[in-house]
Amino acid sequence: MTDKPQADIAAKRLSDLDIEANFSDMHPPLVRAEALVEADRCYFCFDAPCTIACPTGIDIPGFIQGIRSENIVGSATTILRENIMGGMCARVCPTEVLCEEACVRNTLEEQPVRIGLLQRYATDGVYESKLQLFERQADTGKSVAIVGGGPAALSCAHRLSTLGHQVTLLNAAEKLGGLNEYGIAAYKATNNFAETEVEYILSIGGIEVRNGVSLGADFSLQDLRRDYDAVFLGFGMGGVNELGMDNDQIDGVADAVDYIAELRQADKMSALPVGRKVLVIGGGMTAIDIAVQSKRLGAEEVTIAYRRGQEHMGASAHEQHFAQTSGVKIGHWLAPKQLLLDGNRVNGVEFEYTKMDDSGKLTGSGETCMLESDVVFKAIGQKVLWDELGDTADILDIEGGRISVDENRKTSLSDVWAGGDCISDGEDLTVSAVQDGKLAGMDMDRFLRQ
Repeated sequence: MTDKPQADIAAKRLSDLDIEANFSDMHPPLVRAEALVEADRCYFCFDAPCTIACPTGIDIPGFIQGIRSENIVGSATTILRENIMGGMCARVCPTEVLCEEACVRNTLEEQPVRIGLLQRYATDGVYESKLQLFERQADTGKSVAIVGGGPAALSCAHRLSTLGHQVTLLNAAEKLGGLNEYGIAAYKATNNFAETEVEYILSIGGIEVRNGVSLGADFSLQDLRRDYDAVFLGFGMGGVNELGMDNDQIDGVADAVDYIAELRQADKMSALPVGRKVLVIGGGMTAIDIAVQSKRLGAEEVTIAYRRGQEHMGASAHEQHFAQTSGVKIGHWLAPKQLLLDGNRVNGVEFEYTKMDDSGKLTGSGETCMLESDVVFKAIGQKVLWDELGDTADILDIEGGRISVDENRKTSLSDVWAGGDCISDGEDLTVSAVQDGKLAGMDMDRFLRQ
């Protein structure tokens, strides 16, 4: 492919002002008048299908009634009592397939109540004012080690602390927050909101934080079981699935998760390099996030290639539509076959068209096509790197590459619980991880008080 032009990857494709506009708040917050009008649309259903659809079980009509009566502190308390990360979930939760989809106003004739924006309206003031709505119970003298720093770990830590237990958060990253800090599109959580929310959670007290320490490298699971009364594992999935093609470590091929993290931590987004033609392989939320952000950084062409049909994509129809209206192309029934090179850099990907056979199995059609690109992002899912976690996999029951847990998020060990992306049947949602941490914390409290 020496006759093809060299890859064109550069920073400052757009001005600082354009970048700032592109990465401003995806959904600007409601002002008071808007919130009151929206709250008045709620029917306050007795059986509340929206609450049933919420993974954390927030009393949605209850908190909306608080807004309606302008009792914002009471409204926020109703939310945060069930979901201590209600502020972030208001920003990133797929409400269009959860509470808002279940709303009885969600019909052909009208739109559902904007529950997510109302939840943000109720909680943002609490975070900003640092108004403490919770207090710790009397110290129990029990200690708990929590491995991780994401939503599951933070939710569990807060719940255990309010119940009077001493908590130690052992986090491998430099900052707490997990994917809320490192993995969510920058236009979904602006103004360092992830950090603000973490500070609010820690303000309850009784939580010691140790960043930069890792399970497997600095301590083992057996060490924690020896030194603490109970353990919670919420370390997420630290590895990215590979494309399975030759040369997939070559220049121009990158992990979407790593680049999103770099973008989230950048002091100046316009300084980040971006290609003119960007190709994303995958079909989940990470694929959508990296594609839209590449476009907003100045990429001229951004294409998502997915091996199955639109209805099979992990990203919701709402997020797919958002990507397409942001200038991203989405190609379906395309399985990557081989990387195309220009010297020591990627120059494109050859795909094979796929189809479903009569038994419902995905097969190749034999037909191929080529898509040129300066940058190829891998976004085909993550995995737990068990080899880096010491003896953890040897002493826990593992199912499908993740930790097996019961309905209370208890593992096969009597004193160890787990939650978030690292558990089997995990839904890879912030709100689900928060619920994991909450349920585990309550069950751990029962165990610790025996």
